[in-house]
Amino acid sequence: MNVEPLPLDPKQREALLKVSTGTLTTVLLKKGLRNVWMRGTRPLKPGQPRIAGRAFTLRFVSSREDLATPASWGSPISTRAAIEDMPEGCIAVVGAMRVTDAGIFGDILCARMARRGVAGLVTDGVVRDVEGVLGTGLNVWCQGWAAPASVNGLTFVGWQEPIDCGGVAVFPNDVVVVDQDGAVLIPQALLDDVIALATEQEHLENWIMGEVEKGAKLPGLYPPNEENKKRYEAWRKQQG
Repeated sequence: MNVEPLPLDPKQREALLKVSTGTLTTVLLKKGLRNVWMRGTRPLKPGQPRIAGRAFTLRFVSSREDLATPASWGSPISTRAAIEDMPEGCIAVVGAMRVTDAGIFGDILCARMARRGVAGLVTDGVVRDVEGVLGTGLNVWCQGWAAPASVNGLTFVGWQEPIDCGGVAVFPNDVVVVDQDGAVLIPQALLDDVIALATEQEHLENWIMGEVEKGAKLPGLYPPNEENKKRYEAWRKQQG
């Protein structure tokens, strides 16, 4: 299975960049989706910007000595070949079985991804050549870093197919939003609905924060009771 990558509409991306991953998990919870936060996806460096994009998936399985060799890096089925299929603006989401003693990508691969305009790398594994990776400017979320190469603990088997990343099922072209709290998955079929609900939730929480800063008490405010809902709606109308 190899799914053609789809672009994310610029207006959808712009809307998602204004919404925190915390807000998205709340909205998705209300829609019945609890398992959307990819475990182990921590920012490689402080201050990485929030990014949003379609998932371009890559999958590793457990290491098998006859397949996971340095020679496999030149194979038609390799991380190198997968990178050349990545479209500009995508987020590379790599299922690495949460292995932390074999770096899936190093500085050269990350540099190539940055050159191709990939928005970021998200994995439940680790990278290697960490100083070089940081120097590429690619935004990376992972569990950390390790010196050994991927073939020390993993076998690469394909891209643009369903994967498990951090305990979350990720399908090609699902949408991923990543910030300082990690990576959150939005199923592509729910995207428009989630954007609308999350945008409204952000407006509501901004108003609530303003009330808290004025000294308001939380009961009846967060979540708002009927009286505070009316006050919020009046505020929204004032804001246009």
